[in-house]
Amino acid sequence: MIVLAVLRHDQRLADMAGGNDVSESTVRRWRDELIELLAAQAPRLDRALNKIAKQGGEVVLIDGTLIPTQRRTGRADRRNYSGKHRCHGLHFLALTDEKGRLVWISAARPGRTHDNTAARHDHILAYLRAAGLGALADLGFRGLDNDIRDPVIITGFHATRSHKLTPGQKEANRVLAVGRAAVEHGFAHLKNWRTLTKLRTDPARATRLLRALLVLTNLEVNR
Repeated sequence: MIVLAVLRHDQRLADMAGGNDVSESTVRRWRDELIELLAAQAPRLDRALNKIAKQGGEVVLIDGTLIPTQRRTGRADRRNYSGKHRCHGLHFLALTDEKGRLVWISAARPGRTHDNTAARHDHILAYLRAAGLGALADLGFRGLDNDIRDPVIITGFHATRSHKLTPGQKEANRVLAVGRAAVEHGFAHLKNWRTLTKLRTDPARATRLLRALLVLTNLEVNR
């Protein structure tokens, strides 16, 4: 319960230690041990997709988001700056089912990482094809799947100055946006854990934390 309070409400370790008559180092050890145990239970990408396919699912929803981090001095922190969000943070991808339930979370990467770069690194396209599933994505994933005849990742149509969208393309984008809305619900459930408000940890630990919170979120949402 102490660790859950730390994760849910971002309580200071010293405050939780003093209020429960234990040392701060003990609370820190409890937190790290529980995160390690929970993160080990997070599903692998291939198993998560195969499970959806066996349950009769046809598509998943994919999106990337940024978790804000404390700004640090030095060149090493420059790669964590996201020009899109105009803040420092860590980028990660997530997959949900059609109802917005989180099924997988990628490793945390520097904030400047592009969605396509992260997706290619995790071989998401190949795993989707192997599982026989499609994916609905936003325009940030344009160019990831160049198979015109049998596309796996659907991103909608992109308008430019020289090419205006037709009424049919606009309607297709609207339908896609409605179908993708559920992925934001999955992110909202995850970000209810206030420890993600502004991370104060390194990317390796952030990955374990995110995957631990994925397990806790699914226990909470699916109970």
